[in-house]
Amino acid sequence: MAEQTTSSIVIAADPASVMNAIADFESYPRWVRGVKSAVVVSADAGGRAREVSFVLDAPPIKDEYTLSYQWEGDTRVTWSLVRAKMLTAMEGAYVLRPQGGSTQVSYQLTLDLAIPMIGMLKRKGERVVIETALKGLKQRVESQS
Repeated sequence: MAEQTTSSIVIAADPASVMNAIADFESYPRWVRGVKSAVVVSADAGGRAREVSFVLDAPPIKDEYTLSYQWEGDTRVTWSLVRAKMLTAMEGAYVLRPQGGSTQVSYQLTLDLAIPMIGMLKRKGERVVIETALKGLKQRVESQS
């Protein structure tokens, strides 16, 4: 995999509230731009998703893919690509750190596409995905508080 793209945001909520929003995949089409559907395929004994299938329409990327998730309490979740049509690899993580009454959320992402793309353009695309996701997550969590 290529180098990783990372960005952070501070959300005015505790880590558990932020992680609950991240784990609520069925609501993603309402707040994650480009996600048309998100379906939990399997869950762990605690009810958190192990595999989730997504339909994405975020030009220039239109894909159907499945991700595998690993949860570390309310502080970290990682994911990796199981299968896709256009993506050939995706690894990512949300890392949550309490900051008083708020939470710093870091989003890490590395992806590869079946179509050739200059590294600089791929990093820019990853940055757009990350910034959009972090802003959407912040709005979602803070509007529910």
